[in-house]
Amino acid sequence: MGSIFLILMFLLGVARTLIFVHFIMSWLISFNVLNINQQFVAQVWYALQRILDPVYRPIRRFMPDLGGIDLSPIVALIGIEIIRIILIQNQSFFF
Repeated sequence: MGSIFLILMFLLGVARTLIFVHFIMSWLISFNVLNINQQFVAQVWYALQRILDPVYRPIRRFMPDLGGIDLSPIVALIGIEIIRIILIQNQSFFF
């Protein structure tokens, strides 16, 4: 059962890292530091879009439209942290 806890914590860490990378890339692309026309940047960007869009889409349905500001990554990170805290507080269930 302890391995289930470790796997869940690992997956939450991977999700958190992907959201951070996506967030930073979006800012770098919008300020023209990264060029989306470069093949590697485009592949990484579209892969992150495909991976994270199913996570962001339900959040965007409930969030108000703030123009060009997308708060769904922040809400997703808060949700991941809440899940992580709940798992840590109840880790005795897994061991």
